[in-house]
Amino acid sequence: MSQNKFRNFTPLIIAVSLVIGIVIGSFYASHFRSNRLSIANSTNSKINDILFAIEDRYVDTVDVNELVENSLPKILSELDPHSTYTTAKEVEAEMQELKGSFSGIGVIFSIMGDTARIIRVVEGGPSEDVGLMPGDRIVKVDGKAFTGDFLTDDYAMKHLRGPINSTVKLSIKRDGQKGLKTYEVVRGPVPVKTIDVYSMLNKNTGYIKINTFGERTYEELLVALTELRSQGSRNLVIDLRGNGGGYMDAAIRIANQFLPKDRMIVYTEGRKSERAEYESDGRGDYQSTPLVVLVDETSASASEIFAAAIQDNDRGMVIGRRTFGKGLVQEPIQFPDGSLLKLTIARYYSPSGRCLQKPYVKGDDKDYQNDLFTRYQKGELTTQDSIHLSGKQYLTHLGRTVYGGGGVMPDIFIAADTSDVTSYYMEATASRLLAEFSYFFTDSHREAFKKYKKWEDLVSWLKKQNIVDKFASYADGKGLKRRNLLIQRSFKRLEESLTSSIIDYTFDTQAATLYLLKDDPCISKALELILNKQTFPQKPEKEEKVAHSKKNSNICTPLLRKNYYLCSRFTQNN
Repeated sequence: MSQNKFRNFTPLIIAVSLVIGIVIGSFYASHFRSNRLSIANSTNSKINDILFAIEDRYVDTVDVNELVENSLPKILSELDPHSTYTTAKEVEAEMQELKGSFSGIGVIFSIMGDTARIIRVVEGGPSEDVGLMPGDRIVKVDGKAFTGDFLTDDYAMKHLRGPINSTVKLSIKRDGQKGLKTYEVVRGPVPVKTIDVYSMLNKNTGYIKINTFGERTYEELLVALTELRSQGSRNLVIDLRGNGGGYMDAAIRIANQFLPKDRMIVYTEGRKSERAEYESDGRGDYQSTPLVVLVDETSASASEIFAAAIQDNDRGMVIGRRTFGKGLVQEPIQFPDGSLLKLTIARYYSPSGRCLQKPYVKGDDKDYQNDLFTRYQKGELTTQDSIHLSGKQYLTHLGRTVYGGGGVMPDIFIAADTSDVTSYYMEATASRLLAEFSYFFTDSHREAFKKYKKWEDLVSWLKKQNIVDKFASYADGKGLKRRNLLIQRSFKRLEESLTSSIIDYTFDTQAATLYLLKDDPCISKALELILNKQTFPQKPEKEEKVAHSKKNSNICTPLLRKNYYLCSRFTQNN
């Protein structure tokens, strides 16, 4: 009986519950809506009103979505140089480089004239399996023309890359063969190496060049270190020149390999981001390996984290030129359409407490963007005395003085040799004529080059070919007027550039890099330090005293978070 009565009241109970829920929901919705409006009434509402007015009343038809997309970078530029908005297309391109692989056909190509020419076929990749070769020209893709003024790097990558296991039909023109040959390539994973050069510099010194800090860089480094050790490496040179950064976590894990236990690697802190510290765990296998780190003005972000960690902990010698000076941490915020906001949420600090971010003016990044050119004009790349570090002084683990306020100043300065950089050389490089000639020269000698098993043998042959004069004649026919005095002044640089490109096209990037290292002053200095057992910095004879604020103290606390990312590769537009 009581159960029947309860069932009779059930509809009433449900109705009352719904009414109460609506009232409570309306209260909270109104409450939080009023909170949001109190914060953003003069901003978000105004922006929405402006967009509505444009869409509703503007004299011409306007794509409001496109207008918003174009406006976001301008809004973020009012914050700092590294808070950026990236479209979904740009995000995909950036992530492929950092994630270590993408789905494609497995070739390295270059567009020369109006044609995509295969420079190298990735070993073990889909194109090697079907028989594509260096020198092949891609003239059709899936039956459609692939040559013409419309062909750009972006267009080519869009059509050559695609979903894994998808098939693309390529029509190839190969020298010495009539007509076109068709290949069906099943796209597959193509590895993107962040360390494509590691080798022995002499019988006991290994060399590793890290191009960027990606998801697989740490694993690649361990492979390189193991291989070098098996070849007799007892000393190490790590080259970060030209490395614009990448993932902070990769730099931290690599630094951990070289530092003793409980040493600070880096810490981050921001207005809304509590201090997060990262220190070594003492498990690294190379804590006592003599180490030299090479840096230059384009070493940025994660590169600076690693270099500063080594320098501040007096673990190795940093040589080269002052680094870029990027010390801001970005948090990636993904939008449903795949686009990405990289918002600066913190600054990162080296173990001594210095922030390596160079100065900037909010909303005016012209000087910031031109900083490297300004350094060149002031002579900073060629004369150490021209470098004025105005930042605060800090002390390393042993008490050596280092400076904040803009990048990592190396322990030993190595000037850039710009004496043979002429307007002729710069135009030859900018027009890509050097690369173009090198490719065609290689292509015309491809069969002859097969007899050379070592790049050193090829260099000996090239020395007798007067390739600089042949290039000048080729470039003259392409509109770059021959200027004999400037050519003579830049002769060595032109010869090295041409030779390294030909080696690259014939062998690989590692061989080309090793050729360029033979006269590299940074390498010479690094080997000198190793030979003289001077890779471990010494404690100053007179102890220096530098005041540290509580905020910048070097007290290690437990790790808090590890989900920060730094900006992606440095470019001139970054």
